[in-house]
Amino acid sequence: MRTVFVTGTGGAGRSTVAAALALAGARRGERVMLLSDEPSDALGGTESGAAGAAGPGPAGTDTRAPGPTVARVDSGADFRHEFLTFQERAGAALDLLGAAPLEDGELTELPGSEQFALLRALRHAAVSGHDLLVVDLPPVRQAVALLALPEQLRRYLRRLLPAERQAARSLRPVLAQLAGVPMPAQWLYETAARWDEELAVVQALVESPGTSVRLVAEPGPEAADRALRTARLGLALHGPAPDMVIANRIVPAGSGDPFLAALSGRQQSALKGWREEFGAVPVREVPHTGRDPRQPGELADLLDGPAAGTLDPLPGTPWTVEDRRAEDGVLVWRLPLPGAVKDRLQLVRRDDELFLTVGPFRRVLLLPSVLRRCTVSGAALRDGELRIRFEPDPGLWPRSR
Repeated sequence: MRTVFVTGTGGAGRSTVAAALALAGARRGERVMLLSDEPSDALGGTESGAAGAAGPGPAGTDTRAPGPTVARVDSGADFRHEFLTFQERAGAALDLLGAAPLEDGELTELPGSEQFALLRALRHAAVSGHDLLVVDLPPVRQAVALLALPEQLRRYLRRLLPAERQAARSLRPVLAQLAGVPMPAQWLYETAARWDEELAVVQALVESPGTSVRLVAEPGPEAADRALRTARLGLALHGPAPDMVIANRIVPAGSGDPFLAALSGRQQSALKGWREEFGAVPVREVPHTGRDPRQPGELADLLDGPAAGTLDPLPGTPWTVEDRRAEDGVLVWRLPLPGAVKDRLQLVRRDDELFLTVGPFRRVLLLPSVLRRCTVSGAALRDGELRIRFEPDPGLWPRSR
């Protein structure tokens, strides 16, 4: 399945662009699902209901409709469903505490529930059997954080509830007496295992070679330039890579109106900078229609050709380990980070993990196996690439004859 995440600057029309991409794919004969919390009723497809709460239902697999399947992410319904399920599983412990259970009607969703609802909707969409999945993401900073969330949560689960501890459940009564505190119940490990399995499906979707990001922005304002640079850096650290920048609402050049002429000049200047910034990533211009397209015909005319989704994902630059032991006695881990600056970059090695902070983003990387037997000897940032040097540890490295 080909997956296209659509994000961009606030108010740039990313939801409209996502709907147009989904409609264009459906008109090419592909089985398309559009995942959004703001689905359009004008696409001529089938709406599958609260994707966040229970995933695409029967309509989610009915691809006979002329338009795409639209899966609505209902974060409120998802939060209530998950909370009540957890409350039911923890009923025995809550009874011991004398807690009064909450009912569906009195629950209101908490901050952050939107991200978890979208993750669950992505898990259902990943196994829906469609050819193309178009995901309407929040603005760029939130979108990058969301794409990084599956890997982060799985790491937390492994640290807090290691699977190997579950194997010793027969010893829990003895351990509880020795420690003087009750041991975690079996249902807690089962819940953690279920969460890890669900998050693994979403992480595989994000890291798939068939997944890419399309950035939507309106050229001209400096805020849009900063947001795109931030998005480029965040996606380089967490992935997936952008395969297109869609410059939305481009006004025609050569207007006799002074205001429109000045606006066009600012837009063209910004477009020139974007093309230099993103290099091989194409920048596609979408003309200003004077209003937000809503009807299927308007959406179909909004995007055509490459911007409608006919391009294959651009190959990302791999993170590679270069063996330079013969020349310099080191191995070099090369991490492309376009847009990174030295004074906002930090590296910390702890055991088999590397804590990497780049600007506003942070990622905990598990070192490749060959580098776990080495010590960090230095790092350098050159031409948008971080190069970390590792020296083999004589106590851990195999001795040559």
